[in-house]
Amino acid sequence: MNEKIRVPQVRLVGENIENPGVYPISEALKLADELELDLVEISPKADPPVCKILDYQKFLYQQKKKQKEMKQKTIQVTVKEIRFGPNTDDHDYNFKLRHAEKFLNEGSKVKAYVFFKGRSILFKEKGEILLLRFAQDLEEIGKVEQMPKLEGKRMTMFLTPKPKKK
Repeated sequence: MNEKIRVPQVRLVGENIENPGVYPISEALKLADELELDLVEISPKADPPVCKILDYQKFLYQQKKKQKEMKQKTIQVTVKEIRFGPNTDDHDYNFKLRHAEKFLNEGSKVKAYVFFKGRSILFKEKGEILLLRFAQDLEEIGKVEQMPKLEGKRMTMFLTPKPKKK
């Protein structure tokens, strides 16, 4: 910016310049001073470096504003967990199924897992059957992202909401 630019010639571009082109640095600084604006280096790697005459504070403000808008447009994905035991009863299963439906309709991912305590690890098949049944009951509103997988004492499965049709 301004006097910190250490090259003999620069290429000037921008809306407020009548004839863009290559200028000596002293002349470019003089033009910027006449317009009461700053000479800002846009592309230092070019030969000669590209500079623009603009209000630097306004430029920074607009960049921050753009970044803020970009941040607002990103979608925050939340992961809700639903825990089962290997011997989960039908009533509890249906209760948790309704919760999962609500989470998927809100747009959250669902992590369903069966937690095996003690010797219940012997019933791995029961846990897998339970999770597959869970996925099948939710196939209308969600799709399986990761099939049931045993990790230590937990068998986990991920479900994501299906995109809504317009």
